[in-house]
Amino acid sequence: MKFASWNVNSIKARQDIVLRWLTETPVDVLMIQELKGMDFPLLEQFEALGYTVTATPQKTYNGVATLSKQPLTLIHDQLPGFEDDVQARYQEMEIAGYRVINIYAPNGNPVDTEKYPYKLKWMMHLYERLKSLREEGIDFLICGDFNIIPEERDCYDPNVWRDDALFKLESRDALRKIIYLGLVDAFRAFNQNDHQYTFWDYQGGSFPANKGIRIDHFLVSPKIADSMLSCEIDAMPRGWERPSDHTPIIFEVRT
Repeated sequence: MKFASWNVNSIKARQDIVLRWLTETPVDVLMIQELKGMDFPLLEQFEALGYTVTATPQKTYNGVATLSKQPLTLIHDQLPGFEDDVQARYQEMEIAGYRVINIYAPNGNPVDTEKYPYKLKWMMHLYERLKSLREEGIDFLICGDFNIIPEERDCYDPNVWRDDALFKLESRDALRKIIYLGLVDAFRAFNQNDHQYTFWDYQGGSFPANKGIRIDHFLVSPKIADSMLSCEIDAMPRGWERPSDHTPIIFEVRT
């Protein structure tokens, strides 16, 4: 079974790109982030490919959605324990016997504003939710745009990102704390190479120069990790016309 995650940076602007990618790279489940609107365009075309769409949208900003060829039961559309958060950033579901979580974590910039404390607070609540699932013995996979660069090798120049919310020590510690629950960074389980990225800025020819960062992740609990077959970054769509600044990451598990 194949799961994919992709920050599309506006489904309205990228609808044709997402349809093209799903046609060329069929997956069972695609979790997307940053919908940027209440509507999900071309819904009939996505359904024609065999997907049902479950969206948690927000006007203008944020928003997550899951496209699934398998029956989907939505369990939470808000981060448990943080129900007063008005931003649409979380889906927790059951799909084909898997507990699946789709997130769009806060960016946190500028760090000298309220946005950075909010980022850390959101990550703390995410940790508490995942800790609860581990204590209950519920295996899960969580994916999406974490907006955190785990290590120096996950960015083209650590000095450029040193004081950015995506790379500050507190942000990386928040991600490590989650991984230390016993989770596996699925991509790193298969690929230990440097310069492996999921995001390239639109400015300065970043993509041709491969000046990117790895901020989109699949984390999986041990039982699922035992059955995983691959986890790969598909950089191809980043080179298409009018792309998202992110590219898909694909996770395959043996069922």
